[in-house]
Amino acid sequence: MKLRIRGNSIRIRLARTEVDNLGKDGYIEEITEFGNTVFTYALRCKDDISDLTAAFSNGKITMYIPAHIAAEWPKNETIGYENHMQLGNGKQLFLLLEKDFKCLDSAFEDQSDNYENPNKTC
Repeated sequence: MKLRIRGNSIRIRLARTEVDNLGKDGYIEEITEFGNTVFTYALRCKDDISDLTAAFSNGKITMYIPAHIAAEWPKNETIGYENHMQLGNGKQLFLLLEKDFKCLDSAFEDQSDNYENPNKTC
């Protein structure tokens, strides 16, 4: 699972196995350790929502996805889901959840579990 934060936007990319596990188990998470402090980011399925939402508490970002979407996602061709979550006072948080594709240029990370890139050139 890859996390990208920029301003008021959060983007999470998932490898094939992570999409499968989210659909089956309803929860996945990653941690990054900073000595005695741990930063956690997670995805959790919820039955009572219709769009992506997110929360931040105790050093943990949790993005919530509708359970019916997560259950079907491993079986369909949908690349990702997005939502502009309203925060109040005219502010919003952009949420993007995507399948992770193999890079077309040289990359130094293991991409064996990533989805085939539909583009053949950059």
